[in-house]
Amino acid sequence: MRLRRPRRPQQFRLADSAQQTVGGFLLAGPFVVTEEVWTLAGNMHILQALVIVAIVFGIGYAALYKADTTRDADDEQEVVGIPLRFISLMTVTFGSVTILALLFGAPSTFLETESTGKLAETTFKAVSVGSVFSVVGAATADTIFAK
Repeated sequence: MRLRRPRRPQQFRLADSAQQTVGGFLLAGPFVVTEEVWTLAGNMHILQALVIVAIVFGIGYAALYKADTTRDADDEQEVVGIPLRFISLMTVTFGSVTILALLFGAPSTFLETESTGKLAETTFKAVSVGSVFSVVGAATADTIFAK
């Protein structure tokens, strides 16, 4: 009979975050610069955007810890009880969409006549829409290239 050694938390490396970043940017890009996304965001209610954000968190968690059976959330490095890998995934997911939107000048291109407050709100809603795709890319890249 073999004695089971306690498992150490999986080390989260900078390379893991880099992989997430590549995947997040790759899938977010096409959605950030389409007029349809910005029109949709302009017509959405803020509650819809918040529900989408919750869905993105669910997709991210499920992709990291439910779809990949080799990974266990309880076995990873944590920050205030939240796996560091998941924190990185959410930062990359929303950050990549926001960065691309701002770099491409999408808010000012698609929302020319809106006030600053309305511009920020619509940008938040557009980022929430784009994040659905970004989280899939980021989580997939993290899972595929994990060692």
